[in-house]
Amino acid sequence: MDETSGTLSRVRGRVRSADGTRIAYERRGEGVPVILVSGALCTAETERPLADLLAPRYAVVTYDRRGRGGSGDTGPYDVEREIEDLEALIGEVGGTAFVHGISSGGALALAGVAAGLPVERLSVFEPPFSADAGARESFVARRRRLAGLLERGQRDAALELFLAEATESVPARPLLDAIAHTLAYDHAVLGDGTVPAARLGRVHARVLVVDGGASPARTRRAAMAVSTALPRGRHRTLTGQTHQVAPHVLAPVLEDFFEEE
Repeated sequence: MDETSGTLSRVRGRVRSADGTRIAYERRGEGVPVILVSGALCTAETERPLADLLAPRYAVVTYDRRGRGGSGDTGPYDVEREIEDLEALIGEVGGTAFVHGISSGGALALAGVAAGLPVERLSVFEPPFSADAGARESFVARRRRLAGLLERGQRDAALELFLAEATESVPARPLLDAIAHTLAYDHAVLGDGTVPAARLGRVHARVLVVDGGASPARTRRAAMAVSTALPRGRHRTLTGQTHQVAPHVLAPVLEDFFEEE
């Protein structure tokens, strides 16, 4: 469906992923495609403010990751299926794109580019890995506990467990129950929770890793470690920002990166 908002075109549609799952998306503006990949408990709507700021210069695609909003959710879940979703979207917009991922969406985007997706430039904001000692054991234990709660249908308890430690910006609580099961998907994307240096070494696109200067020190250590592990990685800190980064602060940073020669 085509719409016009001011001078910007807007297209809503669904693309079929490799396993047949329909992925709902919205494209704003014209130009080089930029796909925004959201984090845990977030949908395409979450990325609307950033998309609106970028749309005057790019064809910006927001989408509901599988299991959320208007997208399907074919089981069993595997991270490879989410990479295929992103691949289908890239094919839909012309076969190559710039990508920006926030939090676990950044981890997913990194995994996709490492697997060979045709992404020319990638930016990520605070992918929630850890570079700290002992992180693997604590993350795996939390992941198992979360999976157990979800398997028993205890979505409220799973949400409480996640939100108690979350630094992510999430929708209002009444909107979360329908997508609580996707918390297991985001934890799967993160593997054992530590910086996946070997995988990152296979990412040959230019990558900008961004963090907030007011975020916890552990978050900034992880962002630096991700940047260091990337062959063409670069790190930047946004003064005064947290994991709930202000779109009007982030947008010009992304534009500068995307426009570099």
